[in-house]
Amino acid sequence: MALMKTSNPALNVNSFRVDQAVSGEAMTLTGTVDKTGILLICVVATAAWSWSRFFHDRTSDAVLPLMGIGLIGGFVVAMVTIFKKEWSAITAPIYALLEGLALGGISAMFELRYPGIAIQAVGLTFGTLFVLLIAYHSGVIRVTEKFKLGVVAATGGIAVFYLVQFVLGFFGIRFAAINGSGLLGIGFSVVVVIVAALNLILDFDFIESGVSAGAPKYMEWYGAFGLIVTLVWLYLEILRLLSKINSRN
Repeated sequence: MALMKTSNPALNVNSFRVDQAVSGEAMTLTGTVDKTGILLICVVATAAWSWSRFFHDRTSDAVLPLMGIGLIGGFVVAMVTIFKKEWSAITAPIYALLEGLALGGISAMFELRYPGIAIQAVGLTFGTLFVLLIAYHSGVIRVTEKFKLGVVAATGGIAVFYLVQFVLGFFGIRFAAINGSGLLGIGFSVVVVIVAALNLILDFDFIESGVSAGAPKYMEWYGAFGLIVTLVWLYLEILRLLSKINSRN
């Protein structure tokens, strides 16, 4: 089976270009699912702690250091994991723990302003995951070459836009319409959420390809890490979309 491309940087075309397991166990789908569950537990554990810190003090100062550690540390560990996949059994859980610190603080601040938004975002994220997983395995959604290229191109375009926006922000240039709660802003967020969700389909297909290729056992951790990267992005985009919708009320 040919390996499929994915726009997820953690699960790109080179991810499974490793020597196939010639001794010991090979990567399995069940093992990858189990390890994804472990990483989700890690995310939830530190997110709950960061969340409780915020609502205990009712000030962003209580969680800003944790969010900084989570965001910066998570990015560094993610880069290490991408370039040293064989370390993923150690680095993937560390990444999940760090991301949880950031997500807990971010979610708590949104929750304070829009009560109930966090649980809605969590529900929509996992609902999207399960629906797309069923659609993928039932063959309703097929990863064709055109589908693959379309999702990769859309994801790349969003990444470039976010980067340009970040840089221009230092010069006081803001994209108020896109970041606002108007129809354009909500429409943009809907598109980003859809693209993030479609990345899950590519991730499913890519992990399945790795299993078929007989990738080494440690790639279960790496595959789980890649899924968590996409889920974190999807959750944050859903949270952002819901905040725009709520701000109109």
